[in-house]
Amino acid sequence: MILVFGGTTEGRRAAEVLEEAGSVYFYSTKTSEQELTLHNGQRIDGAMDEEAMYAFCLEHSIRLMVDAAHPFASQLHATIAKVAESLQIPVVRYERIYPPRESDIVWIDDYNELTSYISPHTTLLATTGVQSISKLKFLEMQGIKVIYRILNRESSILLAHEQGATDEQLCFYPQTASADAVLMKESGVSGGFVEKVAEAKEKGMRIIVLKRPQWPMFNGDCLMVNGPYGLRRAVEKLLPEFFPMHSGLTTGTCATAASIAATRQLLYDEQLNEVPVVLPDGETIYVPVGYGKGYAYCIKEAGDDPDVTNGIEVRASVKPSDSFEVMGGEGVGRFTLPGFDYPPGEAAINKAPREMIRKNLESFGVPLTVTISVPQGAEIARRTFNPRLGIEGGISIIGVSGIVKPFSEEAFIDSIRKCMTVAKASGSDRVVINSGGKSERFVKALYPDLPRQAFVEYGNYIGETLKMAHELHLENVTLGVMLGKAVKLAAGHLDTHSRKTTMDLDFIQQMLQESGITIDISDITLARELWERIPSTQLDDFAHTVIRHCTDYCNPLLPDGSLTILLIDDNGKIFSTTN
Repeated sequence: MILVFGGTTEGRRAAEVLEEAGSVYFYSTKTSEQELTLHNGQRIDGAMDEEAMYAFCLEHSIRLMVDAAHPFASQLHATIAKVAESLQIPVVRYERIYPPRESDIVWIDDYNELTSYISPHTTLLATTGVQSISKLKFLEMQGIKVIYRILNRESSILLAHEQGATDEQLCFYPQTASADAVLMKESGVSGGFVEKVAEAKEKGMRIIVLKRPQWPMFNGDCLMVNGPYGLRRAVEKLLPEFFPMHSGLTTGTCATAASIAATRQLLYDEQLNEVPVVLPDGETIYVPVGYGKGYAYCIKEAGDDPDVTNGIEVRASVKPSDSFEVMGGEGVGRFTLPGFDYPPGEAAINKAPREMIRKNLESFGVPLTVTISVPQGAEIARRTFNPRLGIEGGISIIGVSGIVKPFSEEAFIDSIRKCMTVAKASGSDRVVINSGGKSERFVKALYPDLPRQAFVEYGNYIGETLKMAHELHLENVTLGVMLGKAVKLAAGHLDTHSRKTTMDLDFIQQMLQESGITIDISDITLARELWERIPSTQLDDFAHTVIRHCTDYCNPLLPDGSLTILLIDDNGKIFSTTN
């Protein structure tokens, strides 16, 4: 069982990550004021001291704690560390992302340092929270006017009054009072720190920032993360059974990790077991790496996602250069068709991985030429979509988020979008979308002159694919569909995956009646059994009824184009509205 300490943006994100597992966990907050919808998490409200936390962990067999509490909740952090060490429970600290400390800002470790930077008869705007009011009252005794910015809620106003603040001293977030200086906490990106600093600079205020306290160390397993992907991977490592399926890394992340390792080896003669990689969303994860003669490598880790690239070695070699450049070496394919991020002839390394490599290496301050290679790439590529997409000679280096979730809908839809873009760029006057290899084989016979790139598999995502066709301004689209998916589509289910929808016998019975067909279907388990049950003389009538219902739901998704729907039986016979 997992116990999360939240009440913050990070706490909410931690809950979202854990909800993906479908497993039970506990979510603890000091108050009940955070709005949060939990399906698998059980919420606990109220502060826990060391004794209460110790007892709770024992009673509920807690095996992992996630500290996603506010960075300034020092007492809570210390309590978590003590209990975790005592019970030998591993901890994941979900930290915030912090921008670099700017030299034109005053950084302090304690409120008592303020008198060194603020003169009497000046005004200070304190944005450090209602709990800090009592700690700042000493400034008023020295002739400094303090205005406290707090949340406009009853509990905060009451607490402010209890600590001696008057109504005249209060302003409510997001308002900003006129002041000579502003005091804020180093609250990180999610705490709006960047925006607060920009606002203060615009108003000409002197900025004083209370540094964040360090998270306490203890003798036990502790992983630091600063984003949702890192949290998931940490949980998968420390409590493997919590997520039924585990995540993996994209080839783009592997290439980035190898590039970082190769750069550190070149510049510092270092060989690390793992390197920090900043993902496109700004969070940092640690990725294992290895070394060869003149290169570093990262082993592609697919997790539980079915991926033919799992286990391959992605290499990077680097050398000083006049400007930054990413090149493709052995086993990395090349674009041969338009429609990609880069023109034909370029290495098949997509824009997101290139940018990821650049951003991770720019901190070294040395322009480099990076060459990515995959020794097994040419062989592996034959088992991918690359030949159809016009990528020849090897695999492509891809990945938008940097992380692969098992059976990720996002990843599959992204691959459909890329195929649709290539189909558009092929210049074909028609794009044919179909559910898979079998339906495509039958439909291709109707369009023998179309290029291979004009045929795109939608899997189960019919609605998403048609929306893409509209966004790409495709004028003529053919949808090939077999009966199992067609009866779901006819009922209005634009995602036909079995986990989203099942065959509706009542609706099928309705379509049979509309077609003038009277048969018993109460015992069928698969839609394709209908081909055997329906009299051959009435198959056309039923097929046209199904197509009509499908058309009702599909046409609105392609308002500016012409859509042809083809219903295919198991033997390859094709029905359309023109039959």
